Amino acid sequence: MDDPTRTLRFYGGLAAIVFAIGPALMLALLVTRGSTPRSVTGLLIAGVPVAVAGVVYAVRGMAERRPEVSARRLQVAWGLVALGLVVMLGGNALLRM
Repeated sequence: MDDPTRTLRFYGGLAAIVFAIGPALMLALLVTRGSTPRSVTGLLIAGVPVAVAGVVYAVRGMAERRPEVSARRLQVAWGLVALGLVVMLGGNALLRM
């Protein structure tokens, strides 16, 4: 059976992976360079595992053959990625105020 949403789910999962890894890496580089307060390290410790869980769900959603299960896993992936980003980037912004 040919699924017309297969490529959309693949690129949606790929975008979730990029949005989970990119900001976490950039924030970690800012902490190691000393451009941001050291207390942001705690936010990284809290936010990175949530973002990694989002990456795991995105990969599982991309690999799933059934469209309904794949869509649900990608929804959970995007929710976890968004939560991780809010913790890391929102917390960083609040600490800089």
